[in-house]
Amino acid sequence: MKKYLFISLISIAIFFTITVSCSDDFVDRPVQYSIDSENYFNSKSDYDNALIAAYDLLQTTYLNSILGEIASDNTLAGGESQSDTPGFQQIDDMIHTPVNSNLKNLWDWMFAGVQRANYILEFKDKTDFPEKKQVIAEARFLRAYYHFELVKWFGAIPMKGDARFSPGDEKLIPRSPASAVYATIESDLIFASANLSATAVQKGRVTRGAALALLGKAYLYQNKFAQAASTLESLISTSPYALIVNYNTIFENAGENGLESVFEVQYTDVEGAGFGCLQCSEGNVAVGFNGPRNYTGTLFTSGFSFNVPTQKVVNAFEAGDLRKAVAILDIEAWATATGATFGKGYEHTGFFNRKYIPRTRRAESQGDLNLTNPNNYRAIRYADVLLMAAEAYSRGGIDDTKARGYLNQVRRRAFGDLNHDISSSGAALTDFILLERRLELVGEGHRFFDLVRTGKAAQEIPGFTANKNELFPIPIEEIQFANGNWQQNPGY
Repeated sequence: MKKYLFISLISIAIFFTITVSCSDDFVDRPVQYSIDSENYFNSKSDYDNALIAAYDLLQTTYLNSILGEIASDNTLAGGESQSDTPGFQQIDDMIHTPVNSNLKNLWDWMFAGVQRANYILEFKDKTDFPEKKQVIAEARFLRAYYHFELVKWFGAIPMKGDARFSPGDEKLIPRSPASAVYATIESDLIFASANLSATAVQKGRVTRGAALALLGKAYLYQNKFAQAASTLESLISTSPYALIVNYNTIFENAGENGLESVFEVQYTDVEGAGFGCLQCSEGNVAVGFNGPRNYTGTLFTSGFSFNVPTQKVVNAFEAGDLRKAVAILDIEAWATATGATFGKGYEHTGFFNRKYIPRTRRAESQGDLNLTNPNNYRAIRYADVLLMAAEAYSRGGIDDTKARGYLNQVRRRAFGDLNHDISSSGAALTDFILLERRLELVGEGHRFFDLVRTGKAAQEIPGFTANKNELFPIPIEEIQFANGNWQQNPGY
Protein backbone atom coordinates (compact mmCIF):
# COMPACT_ATOMS: atom_id res chain seq x y z
CA MET A 1 0.00 0.00 0.00
CA LYS A 2 1.22 3.47 -0.83
CA LYS A 3 1.17 6.53 1.35
CA TYR A 4 -0.94 9.46 0.28
CA LEU A 5 -1.25 13.15 1.01
CA PHE A 6 -3.04 14.51 4.04
CA ILE A 7 -4.54 17.90 4.80
CA SER A 8 -5.57 20.09 7.67
CA LEU A 9 -8.89 21.75 8.27
CA ILE A 10 -7.25 25.06 7.51
CA SER A 11 -5.94 23.73 4.19
CA ILE A 12 -9.51 22.97 3.20
CA ALA A 13 -10.42 26.57 3.89
CA ILE A 14 -7.48 27.82 1.83
CA PHE A 15 -7.87 25.60 -1.21
CA PHE A 16 -11.57 24.95 -1.62
CA THR A 17 -12.65 24.36 -5.20
CA ILE A 18 -16.07 23.70 -6.67
CA THR A 19 -14.84 21.30 -9.34
CA VAL A 20 -15.02 17.55 -8.83
CA SER A 21 -11.53 16.35 -9.64
CA CYS A 22 -8.21 15.34 -8.15
CA SER A 23 -7.67 18.94 -7.12
CA ASP A 24 -9.60 17.68 -4.07
CA ASP A 25 -6.24 16.55 -2.69
CA PHE A 26 -6.40 19.84 -0.76
CA VAL A 27 -2.69 20.15 -0.04
CA ASP A 28 -1.49 23.27 1.72
CA ARG A 29 -0.65 25.91 -0.90
CA PRO A 30 -1.21 29.62 -1.54
CA VAL A 31 -4.59 30.89 -2.70
CA GLN A 32 -4.68 30.93 -6.51
CA TYR A 33 -8.27 31.91 -7.11
CA SER A 34 -11.24 32.62 -4.89
CA ILE A 35 -14.85 31.93 -5.84
CA ASP A 36 -17.04 34.20 -3.76
CA SER A 37 -20.43 35.87 -3.80
CA GLU A 38 -19.18 38.49 -6.25
CA ASN A 39 -18.65 36.02 -9.07
CA TYR A 40 -20.75 32.96 -8.21
CA PHE A 41 -24.28 31.93 -7.20
CA ASN A 42 -25.77 34.10 -9.91
CA SER A 43 -27.89 31.32 -11.44
CA LYS A 44 -29.59 28.03 -10.66
CA SER A 45 -26.77 26.17 -12.40
CA ASP A 46 -24.24 27.70 -9.98
CA TYR A 47 -26.21 26.33 -7.02
CA ASP A 48 -26.62 22.97 -8.76
CA ASN A 49 -22.88 22.70 -9.39
CA ALA A 50 -22.10 23.59 -5.80
CA LEU A 51 -24.56 20.96 -4.63
CA ILE A 52 -22.90 18.31 -6.81
CA ALA A 53 -19.59 19.19 -5.14
CA ALA A 54 -21.20 18.81 -1.70
CA TYR A 55 -22.50 15.37 -2.66
CA ASP A 56 -19.10 14.36 -4.01
CA LEU A 57 -17.52 14.02 -0.57
CA LEU A 58 -20.02 11.29 0.29
CA GLN A 59 -17.88 8.95 -1.78
CA THR A 60 -15.04 9.34 0.72
CA THR A 61 -17.21 7.79 3.42
CA TYR A 62 -15.98 4.41 2.22
CA LEU A 63 -13.34 4.96 4.90
CA ASN A 64 -15.93 5.54 7.63
CA SER A 65 -17.73 2.29 6.83
CA ILE A 66 -14.63 0.08 6.71
CA LEU A 67 -13.17 1.55 9.91
CA GLY A 68 -16.53 1.25 11.67
CA GLU A 69 -16.23 -2.51 11.20
CA ILE A 70 -12.50 -2.83 11.91
CA ALA A 71 -12.85 -0.87 15.16
CA SER A 72 -15.58 -3.25 16.32
CA ASP A 73 -15.57 -6.92 17.25
CA ASN A 74 -16.98 -7.87 13.83
CA THR A 75 -13.73 -7.91 11.86
CA LEU A 76 -9.95 -7.83 11.99
CA ALA A 77 -7.89 -5.35 9.99
CA GLY A 78 -6.27 -8.01 7.78
CA GLY A 79 -4.33 -6.80 4.74
CA GLU A 80 -1.02 -8.12 3.47
CA SER A 81 1.00 -7.89 6.66
CA GLN A 82 1.09 -6.34 10.11
CA SER A 83 2.59 -3.19 8.58
CA ASP A 84 0.01 -2.87 5.80
CA THR A 85 -1.90 0.39 6.39
CA PRO A 86 -0.73 0.91 9.99
CA GLY A 87 -3.66 3.19 10.80
CA PHE A 88 -6.09 0.32 10.21
CA GLN A 89 -3.99 -2.07 12.29
CA GLN A 90 -3.77 0.37 15.20
CA ILE A 91 -7.52 1.00 15.24
CA ASP A 92 -8.19 -2.74 15.13
CA ASP A 93 -5.97 -3.24 18.19
CA MET A 94 -7.29 -0.10 19.94
CA ILE A 95 -3.78 1.35 20.16
CA HIS A 96 -4.38 4.28 17.82
CA THR A 97 -2.96 7.69 18.68
CA PRO A 98 -3.39 11.25 17.34
CA VAL A 99 -0.75 10.31 14.73
CA ASN A 100 -2.94 8.19 12.44
CA SER A 101 -3.15 8.98 8.75
CA ASN A 102 -6.49 7.26 8.25
CA LEU A 103 -8.21 9.16 11.05
CA LYS A 104 -6.64 12.31 9.59
CA ASN A 105 -8.24 11.51 6.25
CA LEU A 106 -11.62 10.92 7.84
CA TRP A 107 -11.46 14.25 9.68
CA ASP A 108 -10.32 16.12 6.57
CA TRP A 109 -12.83 14.64 4.16
CA MET A 110 -15.83 15.11 6.44
CA PHE A 111 -14.86 18.72 7.09
CA ALA A 112 -14.45 19.21 3.35
CA GLY A 113 -18.07 18.07 3.05
CA VAL A 114 -19.18 20.54 5.71
CA GLN A 115 -17.23 23.28 3.98
CA ARG A 116 -18.90 22.61 0.63
CA ALA A 117 -22.38 22.52 2.14
CA ASN A 118 -21.66 25.75 4.00
CA TYR A 119 -20.50 27.36 0.77
CA ILE A 120 -24.07 27.03 -0.52
CA LEU A 121 -25.67 28.07 2.75
CA GLU A 122 -23.42 31.11 3.13
CA PHE A 123 -24.91 32.51 -0.09
CA LYS A 124 -28.35 30.94 0.12
CA ASP A 125 -30.10 34.30 -0.22
CA LYS A 126 -28.17 35.69 -3.16
CA THR A 127 -30.25 34.44 -6.11
CA ASP A 128 -33.82 33.17 -6.23
CA PHE A 129 -35.19 30.42 -8.46
CA PRO A 130 -38.19 28.08 -8.08
CA GLU A 131 -36.27 25.01 -6.89
CA LYS A 132 -33.99 26.78 -4.42
CA LYS A 133 -35.73 25.50 -1.27
CA GLN A 134 -35.05 21.95 -2.45
CA VAL A 135 -31.37 22.79 -3.03
CA ILE A 136 -31.03 24.39 0.40
CA ALA A 137 -32.76 21.42 2.03
CA GLU A 138 -30.34 19.02 0.34
CA ALA A 139 -27.36 21.13 1.42
CA ARG A 140 -28.59 21.11 5.00
CA PHE A 141 -29.08 17.34 4.91
CA LEU A 142 -25.54 16.89 3.63
CA ARG A 143 -24.10 19.17 6.29
CA ALA A 144 -26.01 17.17 8.91
CA TYR A 145 -24.66 13.92 7.49
CA TYR A 146 -21.04 15.12 7.61
CA HIS A 147 -21.52 16.65 11.06
CA PHE A 148 -23.04 13.38 12.29
CA GLU A 149 -20.01 11.44 11.08
CA LEU A 150 -17.66 13.90 12.75
CA VAL A 151 -19.44 14.00 16.10
CA LYS A 152 -19.74 10.21 16.40
CA TRP A 153 -16.02 9.75 15.61
CA PHE A 154 -14.51 12.77 17.39
CA GLY A 155 -17.12 14.28 19.73
CA ALA A 156 -16.80 18.04 20.07
CA ILE A 157 -15.87 19.74 16.79
CA PRO A 158 -15.49 23.35 15.59
CA MET A 159 -18.53 24.86 13.85
CA LYS A 160 -19.06 28.20 12.16
CA GLY A 161 -22.76 28.36 11.44
CA ASP A 162 -23.53 28.87 7.75
CA ALA A 163 -20.11 30.31 6.99
CA ARG A 164 -17.01 28.64 5.60
CA PHE A 165 -13.87 28.26 7.66
CA SER A 166 -11.12 30.79 6.91
CA PRO A 167 -7.39 30.86 7.71
CA GLY A 168 -6.91 31.59 11.40
CA ASP A 169 -10.27 30.23 12.51
CA GLU A 170 -8.61 27.23 14.08
CA LYS A 171 -7.00 29.57 16.61
CA LEU A 172 -10.25 31.42 17.38
CA ILE A 173 -13.22 29.06 17.05
CA PRO A 174 -13.59 26.57 19.91
CA ARG A 175 -14.73 23.00 19.59
CA SER A 176 -18.49 23.01 20.09
CA PRO A 177 -19.69 20.38 22.57
CA ALA A 178 -21.38 17.33 21.13
CA SER A 179 -24.75 18.56 22.38
CA ALA A 180 -24.40 21.71 20.25
CA VAL A 181 -23.35 19.69 17.23
CA TYR A 182 -26.38 17.46 17.61
CA ALA A 183 -28.61 20.51 18.00
CA THR A 184 -27.36 21.77 14.63
CA ILE A 185 -27.86 18.33 13.10
CA GLU A 186 -31.43 18.23 14.40
CA SER A 187 -32.21 21.72 13.09
CA ASP A 188 -30.82 20.91 9.65
CA LEU A 189 -32.75 17.64 9.40
CA ILE A 190 -36.02 19.10 10.63
CA PHE A 191 -35.74 21.73 7.90
CA ALA A 192 -34.72 19.12 5.34
CA SER A 193 -37.57 16.75 6.20
CA ALA A 194 -40.07 19.60 5.82
CA ASN A 195 -38.74 20.74 2.45
CA LEU A 196 -37.39 17.71 0.61
CA SER A 197 -39.40 15.74 -1.92
CA ALA A 198 -40.76 12.37 -0.81
CA THR A 199 -39.20 10.81 -3.90
CA ALA A 200 -35.74 11.50 -5.24
CA VAL A 201 -35.73 14.26 -7.87
CA GLN A 202 -32.77 12.42 -9.38
CA LYS A 203 -31.27 9.03 -8.57
CA GLY A 204 -29.03 9.29 -5.54
CA ARG A 205 -30.35 12.61 -4.25
CA VAL A 206 -31.75 12.77 -0.74
CA THR A 207 -35.42 12.60 0.15
CA ARG A 208 -37.73 13.44 3.01
CA GLY A 209 -37.43 9.82 4.16
CA ALA A 210 -33.64 10.04 4.32
CA ALA A 211 -33.87 13.19 6.44
CA LEU A 212 -36.37 11.61 8.86
CA ALA A 213 -34.29 8.45 9.13
CA LEU A 214 -31.09 10.35 9.91
CA LEU A 215 -32.95 12.60 12.35
CA GLY A 216 -34.32 9.55 14.16
CA LYS A 217 -30.82 8.11 14.26
CA ALA A 218 -29.40 11.34 15.69
CA TYR A 219 -32.03 11.26 18.44
CA LEU A 220 -31.25 7.62 19.15
CA TYR A 221 -27.54 8.35 19.49
CA GLN A 222 -28.43 10.88 22.20
CA ASN A 223 -30.79 8.48 24.00
CA LYS A 224 -33.72 10.74 23.12
CA PHE A 225 -35.95 7.72 22.78
CA ALA A 226 -39.33 9.45 22.63
CA GLN A 227 -38.20 11.80 19.84
CA ALA A 228 -36.52 8.93 17.99
CA ALA A 229 -39.62 6.75 18.20
CA SER A 230 -41.92 9.54 17.06
CA THR A 231 -39.68 10.55 14.15
CA LEU A 232 -39.08 7.02 12.92
CA GLU A 233 -42.76 6.14 13.35
CA SER A 234 -43.72 9.08 11.14
CA LEU A 235 -41.44 7.68 8.46
CA ILE A 236 -42.66 4.10 8.80
CA SER A 237 -46.34 5.07 8.78
CA THR A 238 -46.04 7.01 5.52
CA SER A 239 -43.17 5.06 4.07
CA PRO A 240 -42.64 4.31 0.39
CA TYR A 241 -40.03 1.76 1.54
CA ALA A 242 -40.34 -1.96 2.20
CA LEU A 243 -38.14 -4.93 3.03
CA ILE A 244 -36.90 -6.67 -0.09
CA VAL A 245 -38.12 -10.26 0.08
CA ASN A 246 -34.81 -11.73 -1.09
CA TYR A 247 -32.04 -10.42 1.16
CA ASN A 248 -29.47 -11.74 -1.31
CA THR A 249 -30.44 -9.21 -3.97
CA ILE A 250 -29.94 -6.08 -1.86
CA PHE A 251 -26.17 -5.86 -2.23
CA GLU A 252 -25.81 -6.83 -5.88
CA ASN A 253 -25.46 -4.10 -8.49
CA ALA A 254 -28.92 -4.86 -9.85
CA GLY A 255 -30.35 -4.15 -6.40
CA GLU A 256 -29.01 -0.62 -6.08
CA ASN A 257 -31.46 2.16 -5.15
CA GLY A 258 -34.13 -0.45 -4.50
CA LEU A 259 -37.29 -0.39 -2.43
CA GLU A 260 -35.35 -0.88 0.81
CA SER A 261 -32.85 1.91 0.14
CA VAL A 262 -33.58 5.01 2.23
CA PHE A 263 -30.24 6.66 1.49
CA GLU A 264 -27.52 5.29 -0.74
CA VAL A 265 -24.08 6.67 -1.62
CA GLN A 266 -23.62 6.42 -5.38
CA TYR A 267 -20.44 4.97 -6.89
CA THR A 268 -19.37 4.30 -10.48
CA ASP A 269 -16.31 2.87 -12.23
CA VAL A 270 -16.08 5.53 -14.92
CA GLU A 271 -13.34 7.63 -13.32
CA GLY A 272 -10.12 6.14 -12.10
CA ALA A 273 -7.87 6.99 -9.18
CA GLY A 274 -4.62 5.91 -7.60
CA PHE A 275 -3.32 5.51 -4.07
CA GLY A 276 -2.02 9.07 -4.20
CA CYS A 277 -5.57 10.40 -4.36
CA LEU A 278 -8.04 7.87 -3.01
CA GLN A 279 -10.65 10.58 -2.52
CA CYS A 280 -10.55 11.21 -6.27
CA SER A 281 -12.05 7.82 -7.05
CA GLU A 282 -15.66 7.69 -8.19
CA GLY A 283 -15.59 4.02 -7.15
CA ASN A 284 -16.08 2.44 -3.73
CA VAL A 285 -12.51 2.03 -2.48
CA ALA A 286 -13.61 -0.06 0.52
CA VAL A 287 -14.86 -2.82 -1.77
CA GLY A 288 -11.41 -3.39 -3.25
CA PHE A 289 -9.87 -3.26 0.20
CA ASN A 290 -12.34 -5.94 1.39
CA GLY A 291 -11.80 -8.39 -1.47
CA PRO A 292 -10.04 -11.78 -1.25
CA ARG A 293 -6.34 -11.59 -2.04
CA ASN A 294 -5.14 -13.05 -5.38
CA TYR A 295 -8.58 -14.43 -6.15
CA THR A 296 -9.38 -16.26 -9.35
CA GLY A 297 -12.79 -17.76 -9.94
CA THR A 298 -16.41 -16.93 -10.61
CA LEU A 299 -18.59 -14.00 -9.46
CA PHE A 300 -15.93 -12.16 -7.44
CA THR A 301 -12.57 -10.52 -8.18
CA SER A 302 -9.46 -9.83 -6.14
CA GLY A 303 -8.83 -7.24 -3.47
CA PHE A 304 -6.50 -6.52 -0.56
CA SER A 305 -8.02 -8.83 2.11
CA PHE A 306 -8.75 -6.15 4.71
CA ASN A 307 -11.70 -6.10 7.10
CA VAL A 308 -12.02 -9.87 7.52
CA PRO A 309 -14.96 -11.13 9.63
CA THR A 310 -14.18 -12.99 12.83
CA GLN A 311 -15.36 -16.44 13.82
CA LYS A 312 -17.23 -14.72 16.65
CA VAL A 313 -19.58 -12.85 14.33
CA VAL A 314 -20.02 -15.89 12.11
CA ASN A 315 -21.05 -17.93 15.16
CA ALA A 316 -23.58 -15.24 16.15
CA PHE A 317 -25.93 -16.26 13.35
CA GLU A 318 -28.65 -18.74 14.30
CA ALA A 319 -29.20 -21.91 12.30
CA GLY A 320 -31.51 -21.18 9.39
CA ASP A 321 -30.67 -17.47 9.17
CA LEU A 322 -30.66 -16.78 5.43
CA ARG A 323 -28.55 -13.65 5.89
CA LYS A 324 -25.40 -15.52 6.91
CA ALA A 325 -24.48 -16.71 3.41
CA VAL A 326 -25.18 -13.24 2.00
CA ALA A 327 -23.18 -11.35 4.62
CA ILE A 328 -20.25 -13.75 5.04
CA LEU A 329 -18.22 -15.41 2.29
CA ASP A 330 -16.68 -18.62 3.61
CA ILE A 331 -13.81 -18.66 1.14
CA GLU A 332 -12.72 -22.23 1.84
CA ALA A 333 -16.21 -23.61 1.24
CA TRP A 334 -16.62 -21.40 -1.82
CA ALA A 335 -13.31 -22.59 -3.28
CA THR A 336 -14.26 -26.20 -2.71
CA ALA A 337 -17.65 -25.71 -4.38
CA THR A 338 -16.51 -23.61 -7.35
CA GLY A 339 -12.83 -24.37 -7.93
CA ALA A 340 -11.81 -20.80 -7.08
CA THR A 341 -8.31 -20.11 -5.78
CA PHE A 342 -7.11 -17.35 -3.44
CA GLY A 343 -4.19 -16.21 -1.35
CA LYS A 344 -4.14 -15.85 2.42
CA GLY A 345 -3.47 -12.42 3.84
CA TYR A 346 -2.53 -11.25 7.31
CA GLU A 347 -4.98 -12.38 10.05
CA HIS A 348 -6.73 -14.67 7.57
CA THR A 349 -9.93 -15.96 9.17
CA GLY A 350 -11.36 -17.73 6.14
CA PHE A 351 -14.19 -15.20 5.89
CA PHE A 352 -14.86 -12.05 3.85
CA ASN A 353 -17.49 -9.30 3.92
CA ARG A 354 -19.57 -10.64 1.04
CA LYS A 355 -21.86 -7.60 0.94
CA TYR A 356 -18.97 -5.38 -0.13
CA ILE A 357 -16.36 -7.39 -2.00
CA PRO A 358 -15.61 -6.88 -5.71
CA ARG A 359 -17.87 -8.46 -8.29
CA THR A 360 -16.75 -9.23 -11.83
CA ARG A 361 -17.51 -6.38 -14.19
CA ARG A 362 -16.84 -4.91 -17.60
CA ALA A 363 -13.27 -4.90 -18.84
CA GLU A 364 -13.32 -1.22 -19.85
CA SER A 365 -13.65 0.04 -16.28
CA GLN A 366 -11.24 2.89 -15.65
CA GLY A 367 -8.20 3.18 -13.39
CA ASP A 368 -6.97 0.67 -10.83
CA LEU A 369 -9.78 -1.89 -10.69
CA ASN A 370 -9.23 -2.33 -6.95
CA LEU A 371 -10.12 1.33 -6.40
CA THR A 372 -13.00 1.82 -8.81
CA ASN A 373 -15.60 -0.73 -7.77
CA PRO A 374 -19.08 0.61 -8.61
CA ASN A 375 -20.88 -0.96 -5.61
CA ASN A 376 -23.13 1.64 -3.97
CA TYR A 377 -22.99 1.94 -0.17
CA ARG A 378 -26.42 1.38 1.40
CA ALA A 379 -26.00 4.05 4.06
CA ILE A 380 -29.52 3.74 5.51
CA ARG A 381 -31.73 0.76 4.78
CA TYR A 382 -35.37 0.32 5.75
CA ALA A 383 -34.41 -2.65 7.92
CA ASP A 384 -32.15 -0.27 9.87
CA VAL A 385 -35.10 2.13 10.28
CA LEU A 386 -37.30 -0.66 11.65
CA LEU A 387 -34.63 -1.78 14.11
CA MET A 388 -33.91 1.80 15.23
CA ALA A 389 -37.63 2.29 15.88
CA ALA A 390 -37.78 -1.02 17.74
CA GLU A 391 -34.83 0.03 19.87
CA ALA A 392 -36.31 3.44 20.66
CA TYR A 393 -39.64 1.91 21.72
CA SER A 394 -37.90 -0.75 23.81
CA ARG A 395 -35.07 1.19 25.47
CA GLY A 396 -37.38 4.13 26.09
CA GLY A 397 -39.92 1.89 27.83
CA ILE A 398 -42.52 3.25 25.43
CA ASP A 399 -44.18 0.33 23.67
CA ASP A 400 -42.82 -3.22 23.71
CA THR A 401 -45.57 -4.41 21.37
CA LYS A 402 -44.44 -2.05 18.61
CA ALA A 403 -40.81 -2.86 19.33
CA ARG A 404 -41.48 -6.60 18.92
CA GLY A 405 -43.49 -5.97 15.77
CA TYR A 406 -40.69 -4.09 14.00
CA LEU A 407 -38.07 -6.55 15.23
CA ASN A 408 -40.06 -9.50 14.00
CA GLN A 409 -40.61 -7.95 10.58
CA VAL A 410 -36.85 -8.08 10.12
CA ARG A 411 -36.55 -11.60 11.54
CA ARG A 412 -39.31 -12.99 9.34
CA ARG A 413 -37.40 -11.86 6.29
CA ALA A 414 -34.19 -13.30 7.75
CA PHE A 415 -35.65 -16.78 8.29
CA GLY A 416 -38.41 -16.86 5.72
CA ASP A 417 -41.00 -17.99 8.28
CA LEU A 418 -42.94 -16.96 11.39
CA ASN A 419 -41.27 -19.51 13.64
CA HIS A 420 -38.46 -17.27 14.86
CA ASP A 421 -40.50 -14.39 16.27
CA ILE A 422 -39.32 -12.90 19.56
CA SER A 423 -41.88 -12.73 22.37
CA SER A 424 -39.72 -11.15 25.10
CA SER A 425 -40.30 -7.83 26.84
CA GLY A 426 -38.22 -5.32 28.75
CA ALA A 427 -34.43 -5.66 28.93
CA ALA A 428 -34.46 -9.07 27.24
CA LEU A 429 -36.27 -7.58 24.26
CA THR A 430 -33.71 -4.78 24.04
CA ASP A 431 -30.91 -7.36 23.97
CA PHE A 432 -32.60 -9.21 21.12
CA ILE A 433 -32.97 -5.96 19.15
CA LEU A 434 -29.33 -5.03 19.58
CA LEU A 435 -28.22 -8.52 18.53
CA GLU A 436 -30.50 -8.27 15.51
CA ARG A 437 -28.84 -5.00 14.53
CA ARG A 438 -25.49 -6.75 14.56
CA LEU A 439 -26.68 -9.58 12.32
CA GLU A 440 -28.81 -7.52 9.94
CA LEU A 441 -26.19 -4.79 9.49
CA VAL A 442 -22.94 -6.76 9.75
CA GLY A 443 -20.34 -5.45 7.32
CA GLU A 444 -22.06 -2.07 6.93
CA GLY A 445 -20.00 -0.03 9.40
CA HIS A 446 -22.44 0.48 12.30
CA ARG A 447 -21.30 -2.04 14.90
CA PHE A 448 -18.64 0.00 16.73
CA PHE A 449 -20.94 2.94 17.31
CA ASP A 450 -23.83 0.72 18.38
CA LEU A 451 -21.58 -0.80 21.05
CA VAL A 452 -20.31 2.60 22.21
CA ARG A 453 -23.70 4.30 22.48
CA THR A 454 -25.22 1.35 24.37
CA GLY A 455 -22.31 1.09 26.79
CA LYS A 456 -21.24 -2.39 25.67
CA ALA A 457 -17.99 -1.61 23.87
CA ALA A 458 -15.60 -2.37 26.74
CA GLN A 459 -17.03 -5.86 27.24
CA GLU A 460 -17.12 -6.77 23.55
CA ILE A 461 -14.13 -5.13 21.84
CA PRO A 462 -10.67 -6.50 22.70
CA GLY A 463 -8.35 -3.74 23.90
CA PHE A 464 -11.12 -1.15 24.32
CA THR A 465 -10.43 1.27 27.20
CA ALA A 466 -13.49 2.81 28.82
CA ASN A 467 -13.58 6.61 29.07
CA LYS A 468 -11.09 6.84 26.21
CA ASN A 469 -11.90 4.76 23.17
CA GLU A 470 -15.52 5.91 22.92
CA LEU A 471 -14.06 8.73 20.81
CA PHE A 472 -11.12 8.84 18.45
CA PRO A 473 -8.26 11.35 18.84
CA ILE A 474 -8.24 14.69 17.08
CA PRO A 475 -5.42 14.47 14.49
CA ILE A 476 -2.19 15.83 15.90
CA GLU A 477 -1.86 18.34 13.04
CA GLU A 478 -5.16 19.97 14.02
CA ILE A 479 -4.14 20.30 17.65
CA GLN A 480 -0.85 21.86 16.56
CA PHE A 481 -2.47 24.30 14.12
CA ALA A 482 -5.00 25.34 16.79
CA ASN A 483 -2.09 26.47 18.96
CA GLY A 484 -3.73 25.70 22.29
CA ASN A 485 -7.29 26.55 21.23
CA TRP A 486 -8.38 22.90 21.02
CA GLN A 487 -7.67 20.28 23.67
CA GLN A 488 -7.15 16.63 22.78
CA ASN A 489 -9.85 14.06 23.57
CA PRO A 490 -9.39 12.34 26.97
CA GLY A 491 -6.83 9.55 27.15
CA TYR A 492 -4.89 10.55 24.05
